[in-house]
Amino acid sequence: MSTAKNYFSTDFRLGIVGGGQLGKMILQETRRLDIGTRVLDPSTDAPCRIGCNEFTVGSLQDYDTVYQFGQNCDVITIEIENVNTEALKQLQSEGKKVYPQPEIIELIKNKINQKDFYRKNLIPTAEYIAFENLSELKGAMGEERLHFPFVWKQATGGFDGRGVAVIRSAEDLNKLPQEAPCLAESLVPFEKEIAVVVARSASGETRSFPTVEMDFHPEANLVEFVFSPGKLSQEVSDAAQKLARDVAEKLGVVGILAVEMFLTKEGVLLINEVAPRVHNSGHLSIEGNLSSQFEQHVRAVLDLPLGHTDTIQAAVMVNLVGEEGYTGPVHYQGIEEIMALSGVYVHLYGKAETRPFRKMGHVTIIDPDLEKARSKAKVVKETIKVISL
Repeated sequence: MSTAKNYFSTDFRLGIVGGGQLGKMILQETRRLDIGTRVLDPSTDAPCRIGCNEFTVGSLQDYDTVYQFGQNCDVITIEIENVNTEALKQLQSEGKKVYPQPEIIELIKNKINQKDFYRKNLIPTAEYIAFENLSELKGAMGEERLHFPFVWKQATGGFDGRGVAVIRSAEDLNKLPQEAPCLAESLVPFEKEIAVVVARSASGETRSFPTVEMDFHPEANLVEFVFSPGKLSQEVSDAAQKLARDVAEKLGVVGILAVEMFLTKEGVLLINEVAPRVHNSGHLSIEGNLSSQFEQHVRAVLDLPLGHTDTIQAAVMVNLVGEEGYTGPVHYQGIEEIMALSGVYVHLYGKAETRPFRKMGHVTIIDPDLEKARSKAKVVKETIKVISL
């Protein structure tokens, strides 16, 4: 006898806290499956305003707003970590299903706590020292417990490349906030940055997507390209898969977990950071894999059977971000040229205003030959520009 959940074409409501582009891509899957949704976001122009059954404008950080929103949902999830976890904890204590769990969101969004978790659970990561403020960090340098160069990370509030800086001199220190808790991390001489997106359901079923390779913008610290499959040995790829699943299991997370790693020149894998949500490194799964990370997240938080993650074709993702020097109504220069190319899929996030390095969309290129996909991705990157006229 079928034990199917009563999610489809009913008055069930999945609540999504956050209404940005990640939520928009989740909604494409809920609409396909006819799963009802409610979305909360502070902006009246949020990408999710179209596509959900009910859109609520309100602060993601305000306790009462998040709590009242959750009262009208059957299951609650997030598309951004910067939310009021106390409200989510209260909803969870009253019997609401909240995935990822609030205590995991709380742990991950504080980089010091996240690193402490790795250390406690014997998960390999770069060496680090935590500080209450910049003065304490400078004191450690005076005592020669810390030396240039290192990576400075703000404990909370950093996002999309903000709150992270490579510190090579005393002059670089003067650019940092004075009172923010932070950590100083060893500058890892890595060979590649790679990632594995893992899905884990409420029943504990786990599936992961193939290991991908990432290229970052040197100034903005944002991903420019994602390649699937990455140019990795089978041994390294398998080790990355095992490590990502190990992190997901030790956290006990429900939903998608994106696990970013460094591959050192010596062939060692170190966890960089994780995100308890759908993630930039998994966007190419929409066209490149049998299931997308967005469908997989919906399946996981609703405790449905997880989809298969096999690769359909090699894929490359190009991030579309606002060009430097342009702020205002967005104009996509060169978009018709790239749309004329075969195997090219354009995703625009529904943001009317551009600014430097703002994420405005992405392009996925698929091809049976990864090298051909990589070559075409370079053409796409050089052709399309996100500007303002």
